[in-house]
Amino acid sequence: MSGNGSHVRWVQVAVLGVLWLVCARSSSGQTLEDRIRPLVQAHRGNAAVAVRHLDSGEQFLWRAEIVQPTASLIKLPLMVTAYRQIDAGQLDAARMLTLAEADKVPGSGILTGHFSAGLQLSVRDAIRLMIRYSDNTATNLVAREVGLPATAACMQELGYSETRLNSFVYRGDTTIAPERSRLYGLGSTTALETVGLLEQIQRGTVASADSCRAMLQHLESCEDSAMLAARLPKGTKIAHKSGAVAASRTDAGLIYGPTGVFAICVLTTENEDRSWEDSNAAHDLIATVARAAWDHFNPEWKQGVTEEAELKLGAFGLRVELLQRTLNARLQPTPGLGVDGDFGPATEAAVRRFQESVGLAVDGIVRADFWQKLGPVVEPELVPAPEVVNAEQLPLEPAEQPDGRPLVTADAWTVVDAATGTELAGSESAVRKDMASTTKMMTAWLTARLLQKAPELAQERLTMSVRGDGTIGSTSGVRAGESLVVSEALYGLMLPSGNDMAVALAEHFGGRVLEQLELTLPAGEVAAEDPLLRFVQAMNAEAVALGLANTHFENPHGLTGPTHHASAVDLAQLARQMLGSELLVQVMGTRQRGAVLSGPGGYQRN
Repeated sequence: MSGNGSHVRWVQVAVLGVLWLVCARSSSGQTLEDRIRPLVQAHRGNAAVAVRHLDSGEQFLWRAEIVQPTASLIKLPLMVTAYRQIDAGQLDAARMLTLAEADKVPGSGILTGHFSAGLQLSVRDAIRLMIRYSDNTATNLVAREVGLPATAACMQELGYSETRLNSFVYRGDTTIAPERSRLYGLGSTTALETVGLLEQIQRGTVASADSCRAMLQHLESCEDSAMLAARLPKGTKIAHKSGAVAASRTDAGLIYGPTGVFAICVLTTENEDRSWEDSNAAHDLIATVARAAWDHFNPEWKQGVTEEAELKLGAFGLRVELLQRTLNARLQPTPGLGVDGDFGPATEAAVRRFQESVGLAVDGIVRADFWQKLGPVVEPELVPAPEVVNAEQLPLEPAEQPDGRPLVTADAWTVVDAATGTELAGSESAVRKDMASTTKMMTAWLTARLLQKAPELAQERLTMSVRGDGTIGSTSGVRAGESLVVSEALYGLMLPSGNDMAVALAEHFGGRVLEQLELTLPAGEVAAEDPLLRFVQAMNAEAVALGLANTHFENPHGLTGPTHHASAVDLAQLARQMLGSELLVQVMGTRQRGAVLSGPGGYQRN
């Protein structure tokens, strides 16, 4: 099929998709439009969205034919152009390129900052760096080999006339389209065109089958998890490319789920929030749209959270991956299962084989007794047993020797006498600032107070919720449905600064923290029904009790919020309280910690 023919077909699907949205409802009764439109309308900036399920054809379009800046997302069509040239014999994927000092440009990537001039790498490797790390220098190397005008010409041939690369990265003087460079910067596209291009890659029609597989592997390696991937269920397979400049944030990719693959592109520009935090409003929009689409297309999917959960033919997800990987390691000869999270006939056969070998009833269904016989599951990277991790003595770096007063670059800071609380020095120490993950100091403090009053609470089992597991930002790595004792959860909160664990602790103790710690809410304020919100109320009540006048919490983890703030001196005073807790001193003085997690159905992992 010609490129133009493909484009016409997709426009037809777009028309049908509008009609489909009227009747295609998930089990919740919501259409795809019901889920996504309010999110996009609430965004403070210009957003364009295209979502298409590649099997059913159901889709949602919002300003999907409006041309918008791509930022580094333009590297996706550049990759397609390169592989089409490779297929045509115009470009050699194995050709070695030599990095010159003049090739280096700033921004994202690893070549400029970590490698010397004279480095040699293949065209194929340059493409990998361009997609995996969004390497700007590698991008220019690829664009030079392909030819700067080639991407626009290739996209035009495919029917994507608005998808264009305008110049080399950080080389505005090389523009081949000055007006488009002025309007869109490095490149431009529409959400509809990008989804069309992704669909062709997935179907293997935009280039040879081998080239399409190679492109998917590149996209699967993309390291950016702050946008499309941020709120998807852990273990979800995604092949994507993102882009970010101050005013524009973009991400587009293929997301794989139990009901098939859907392509998605979210383009944002003229955003009010131009911060570089993971909690940036455009990042959050992209993540939320992706999760809304996932939930709509996979209405029957539930992330297992019960000990009785079984795995059998047709199951899908991360637990199936753990099962497949562990069966490959335990059975001899190995069944050689593909670790794809899909419980198919081959996985069922391996389960039956293992059941027979250990004397279990042979029915191909994985239950608690199966996990018990299987033993600790095998992770992609070997994690030693907790007793090994906890006994390891990590080397200490020698302390730096001061040669004068320290240079302080913080916006606000303070030095407080730990014994008396007297401020010894500081700058803007009482000014309210975004406190980020120092929020977790209060989460830990309330937890420690609860354990001090009732030590038996330390051995309660805390189960990670879907909400906790889906919280963006830093993570403890505990998955939804997995459990551990509260005393170990504190390490998961403080050592990796786990946003997910902050949510889990708040949910676990929120229903009782106000009463057990005898905290008083302000007059007229009613205790929230949601245990997480009630825990946050307790955090604010404790801040008042401690005299932290410039501190207010919106959440237990520290993601940015309009009234989520503290001052340096308030945090220093909270730290003084924490130093009075032997438990917290022990936790904060620990450099690494191992624990055993119990998962749904009975599996265990380190």
